[in-house]
Amino acid sequence: MFVQTVLPVTDEVHFAQVKASLEELFASSKVAGFLKRVQRSKLRVRDFEGLLERGLLGTTTAEVYRKLGDSDRGQARELYLSLVEHVALELRSRFLKVYAYY
Repeated sequence: MFVQTVLPVTDEVHFAQVKASLEELFASSKVAGFLKRVQRSKLRVRDFEGLLERGLLGTTTAEVYRKLGDSDRGQARELYLSLVEHVALELRSRFLKVYAYY
């Protein structure tokens, strides 16, 4: 069985800021608005880098994300993708084009 290795976060302050902004986006009261903005941008919800560059993940998230080291960036992307997958099924089907793989 595969067990993912847990890497320690090296820059805890900046990682915590990125984590807080991502978790805020996926709060139950805000996730529909976020998905609507993603849909209007014509990007896919799993395109972390594209969404980051367009400022859809928060106004300062891209700047703080760039301050992280490679391993912390990888953990931030994994956190984001896990949040994407935990969105309620009704919202995922409502925003099917955003979630689709093309």
